[in-house]
Amino acid sequence: MIRHKSNPVEMREKRFGYFPHAFMWRGKCYRVSRVEKSWTICKRERKRHTEHRCFRVRCEEGTFELNHDLTVNTWHLSRV
Repeated sequence: MIRHKSNPVEMREKRFGYFPHAFMWRGKCYRVSRVEKSWTICKRERKRHTEHRCFRVRCEEGTFELNHDLTVNTWHLSRV
């Protein structure tokens, strides 16, 4: 897997209101065929609490790790 510096993605569709199902990255739409792993990371930084939901997903194009920042409701790609 190749690490990326938290590239923003647009979540297009979620399964069960939680799991990624389709996302846009660099102008291309990726459809998730399966979620291989999910986990949560909680951090406390300078009196601020952050929570991220992380997902390792499989698409036709390969495996990706997506990160959902629950504090500001943004999605990012962390690995390809």
